[in-house]
Amino acid sequence: MKKPLLLSLAVLTLATASHAQIFKNILKKDSTGKTGVQKILQKATTKSSLSNDEIISGLKEALNVGAKNSTSKLSMVDGFFKDAAIKILMPAEAQKVEQKLRSIGLGKQVDNAILSMNRAAEDAAKSATPIFINAIKGITIQDGLGILKGGDFAATNYLKGKTLSQLTEAFRPVIEQSLQKVDATKYWKTVFSTYNTFSQEKVNTDLTAYVTEKALSGIFYQVGLEEQKIRKDPVARTTDILKKVFGN
Repeated sequence: MKKPLLLSLAVLTLATASHAQIFKNILKKDSTGKTGVQKILQKATTKSSLSNDEIISGLKEALNVGAKNSTSKLSMVDGFFKDAAIKILMPAEAQKVEQKLRSIGLGKQVDNAILSMNRAAEDAAKSATPIFINAIKGITIQDGLGILKGGDFAATNYLKGKTLSQLTEAFRPVIEQSLQKVDATKYWKTVFSTYNTFSQEKVNTDLTAYVTEKALSGIFYQVGLEEQKIRKDPVARTTDILKKVFGN
């Protein structure tokens, strides 16, 4: 009976001494005059202390960076045309036209129409940046908190939900001018006028509306990819405010 009791007392004594030493080390001040507890609390406070202004600034910066990178990439030659995820193809209701024209040896005209639609989107993407930046200015702190804690596409979805109709209205004339600039309208009319001459089922598609929708969809897709980078990849956080907000 005595040996187990003595053993237990010995273990308890060692444990108590060990805990005492741990507490002593935690409470011991370092060369800066701060204890271990103070340093731990300071670190926790620093890591989590984001002001409302910092949150908003960080989110606006993220969207600005994402918008600029996206429009810069997509406005290059083949920015749309050689990206399988966003390449603009014939609309669903016109695919029967495409198949029929290719079957009678007019594949070149169809290819020209598809290429010109993508060239129009690439040309129009150049003017999308200021439209996005102006829309980003309206983010509130309530919006910001929801975006910061949201999913990988929370900022992009917010921007799309709040501005899509305004962007479409502003972007449509730019697309229309771009379509004319790259002769897309001419190729489109050539394709459908040729088809309509021998088909009883006439096709009438609003080319400008279709390309506008697809171009904006492609831009938002790219903005979403940029947002994911900033959220997940520290290397993509190229400014101090991005590092502070998204690093936390």
